[in-house]
This record gives sequence, C-alpha cells and structure tokens, in this order.
Amino acid sequence: MPAGGEGAALRRGASGAQAYNRHIANRVRGIRAQRGVSRKLLAQHAGVSERYLAQIEQGQANLSIALLWQIAQALDTDPLTLLSEEVSATDTATLLQAFIAQLDEAQQQEAFALLRERFEAARDAQQGIALLGLRGAGKTTLGRLLARRTGLPFVQLTDVIERIGNMAIEEIFSLGGQPMYRRLEKQAVACVRDDYRNVILETGGSLVSAADTYSLLRRHFFTVWVRALPEEHMQRVIAQGDLRPMAGNTSAMEDLQQILQEREPLYRAADHVLETSARSVDDCIEELARLVPPGTVP
Repeated sequence: MPAGGEGAALRRGASGAQAYNRHIANRVRGIRAQRGVSRKLLAQHAGVSERYLAQIEQGQANLSIALLWQIAQALDTDPLTLLSEEVSATDTATLLQAFIAQLDEAQQQEAFALLRERFEAARDAQQGIALLGLRGAGKTTLGRLLARRTGLPFVQLTDVIERIGNMAIEEIFSLGGQPMYRRLEKQAVACVRDDYRNVILETGGSLVSAADTYSLLRRHFFTVWVRALPEEHMQRVIAQGDLRPMAGNTSAMEDLQQILQEREPLYRAADHVLETSARSVDDCIEELARLVPPGTVP
C-alpha cells in the first residue's frame, strides 16, 4: 500500500462510520418524533439506558445489528427503515411522497386537489368528522362544542382504546409498547366506524404515523387537522399541566418542533386544515360547523 494509503483508508472508514451514525441518529429521532414516543419510554422498550439512547440520537454511538433490531421493534418498524437512505422502487406510497416533496407548496396543493378529485369517489360514505393534531391544538374543546352544536355524539379515541384494551393508555404503552398500542388504535377506529352512524371523533396526535389506521380513518370520516403554532401548542399543553410526550425532556420545545416537522406532511393529507392560532373558539366552531356534511346532523 502506498505511503499514507493505510491512514487514508482508515480516515475514510471513520468518516463513513460517522455518516452512518448520523443517519441512524436522524432516523431514530425522526421516527420517534413521528410516533410521539418519549426517549424514556423508547429506551425502556428497546432495553437500553436513556443516556445511551441519547448518545444514539446524537450520532455518538456505534450500533450493533442486534441493538438496531431492538430499537426498530420498539418503534414498531423494521431495521431496514432505520438503515434505508433510498426510496424502495416497490413502495409506491414512498415514491409518491418523494415526488410530491420535490414540488413547491402551490404545486403540492394543485397535485393534492387533482388526486382528490380523481379518487375521492372511491371513499366510503363518511360517518362524521375526525379531528387530528397534536395535544394542545384544541381538539377536545372544539370537538365537544361542535358535538353540542350539531347534536352528534363526541368520542375520544383514547377512551375506546382503553375500553378495548381494558387498561389505561399508560399501561398499554408500558406493557406492550408501540405494537400493542397501534393494534388497539386500529381496532378502536373500526369500532367507532361500526358503532356510530355519525360522530365527532377526537384522535390521538400520532395516529397519522400508522399508515393503515390513518387510511381506515380517512376512508370513513371527514378528517380535519386542527393546527396551531408550536408556541401556542406548548402554552396550551403547559396550561393543561401535561408535557406528554415530552415528559422529563428539558428540550421540550425543540422536540415539539421536530414532531410537527415530521408529522406535517401526514397531517396535510387531511381533508381540511383548521388554523386555530390567534383565532377565537367561536370563529373556529363556525368554520368546523360548515364542514359537517349535509344530512349528518340529527
């Protein structure tokens, strides 16, 4: 090997390892944010310390295949999702998302309108309105008021999940982690579909990250993303005395912003975006009431 060749090869190897670690860090942070899982809970279900998980998310730890598998399972995904840097040619949804991401905002809106016009007829009869969005967006307040105004029942999906699972949400996550919660969440959407002809449904903030469940929801309900600025989300969550899923995290705002960034493309697939920042509750209710399909109100 030429002089310096071995050193150069080692440097290239070290650089490649660093790039690999940064990629894994970004993927783990991104999927964790999308799922709405705290670092503490993910560490618990992955069988690692919270400190070590923090090192992984900072790109400072070398992951074994076994540990990568444990983290993927805890996130309810597969190791290839954490490793992949390229779009799979067989994943049509991913290809479509990658194509749309290359367009500017106006083009994205136009593409979405064209797709909706072409395929909307394939959806089943809608059975009410489903409210999407992060904790603190105002889903509960607006859902209850809209139900009172329309006479429709108001259902919180978390209540249905707890009833099916026969335990509190915290216990579900503690005992079965993401896989158990996602399975019950999908069952809960199906139960609401079967049990109510028309309903105002409040969903969990991370439902959009479960593709099958989100597809089921959109097929049967008119979906509304209840949107607010990150600062307003934080203020409302603090006012509720609850920082989930950011409990124990000193960088709560940073985490909240990443959660919004990861989920925004998914939230935008909703039928309607309701902006709540700097608006009165009455104003938001008026807009929501106009979205209730004719013939839905008793």
